[in-house]
Amino acid sequence: MKRFRGFVIKEFIHIIRDFRTLLILFALPAVQLLIFGYVVTNELKDIRIAVFDQSRDRFSRDITNKIMASDYFIFDGYLESSHDIEARFKEGMVKQIIVFEPDFGHRLMREKKADIQLLADASDANTANLVVNYTTAIIQDYILGLHTDAGGPLRIQPEVRMMYNESMKGAFMFVPGVMALILMIVSALMTSITITREKEMGTMETLLVSPLRPLQIILGKVTPYVVLSFINAVTIVVMGYFVFGLPVQGSLALLLIECLLFISVALALGIFISTMAETQQMAMFYSMIMLLLPTILLSGFIFPVENMPVILQWLSYIVPAKYFIIIVKSVMLKGTGMAFVWKETLVLLVMMIFFIANSVRRFKIRLA
Repeated sequence: MKRFRGFVIKEFIHIIRDFRTLLILFALPAVQLLIFGYVVTNELKDIRIAVFDQSRDRFSRDITNKIMASDYFIFDGYLESSHDIEARFKEGMVKQIIVFEPDFGHRLMREKKADIQLLADASDANTANLVVNYTTAIIQDYILGLHTDAGGPLRIQPEVRMMYNESMKGAFMFVPGVMALILMIVSALMTSITITREKEMGTMETLLVSPLRPLQIILGKVTPYVVLSFINAVTIVVMGYFVFGLPVQGSLALLLIECLLFISVALALGIFISTMAETQQMAMFYSMIMLLLPTILLSGFIFPVENMPVILQWLSYIVPAKYFIIIVKSVMLKGTGMAFVWKETLVLLVMMIFFIANSVRRFKIRLA
């Protein structure tokens, strides 16, 4: 027992001295608990709503003010025409538009009923359902609290229309996210592991002293994965269309170009990870922290970014999958062109250049 106790104490000392082990044992679980605790929620927060008020009477203004006074929604302004509805949705910020019919208040007092139309962006089916349910509950609460001497109960029955996903298929939300996840795994994770394996075997040192330049070494390593990942992207698009009925409303060529850009970003990120990791185990660890968890949790794949705390929303800005999912949904479901996704495309392009430049610089340092 004395020898065993001494052995256990020695192992404790080894663990305490190893910073990376302590990081995995204590820091990683704490970070995961905080992220999951704040991200995994069905509550709404800071959902942008616009209003097309054709009546502009006291009742329509009161309902609008009551909806916007809640903690769930942010007022994104009034629309001047019905032609602005489609354009506002394609911009991607507004999740719901409330439409009041002409003479809304007059009909409510005279006929004891009036119509409201709720238009929701159902490219994210779960969020659209929640937004419509919350809005309907607030409207009904307003009617119950409305005192009138007109006689008889008042009734407002919202007409709900789910834009871009009339049948509310979950595949319309999950296929773009799964595409981002698969391309990230195949491109970045496999690339980083492949290169670190060559480091462990010693063959990378042979390449570094060869006549090939660092950029040529990097391009030679990633080219096969570009082809394989692009085949995966095309397969996912084809299966989404024929198996799940996911349409491609926009340009197919634009969609494939954006897929190729995201693949390039993921490959550049995988190369960058490989320059930091010396072993396959460390490459997998870095990939899980930098790629898999952010892609699943902070990209808007499953949980809306708007519902997250501010600090997590800031972190989501450095997650490439967030911009790719926005682009895929916009092109496939909304039929938008480059005019609506140029910002996300530019961000991905900057990320690709950043990771490639830093990877080449780190390879040059190794050569020096």
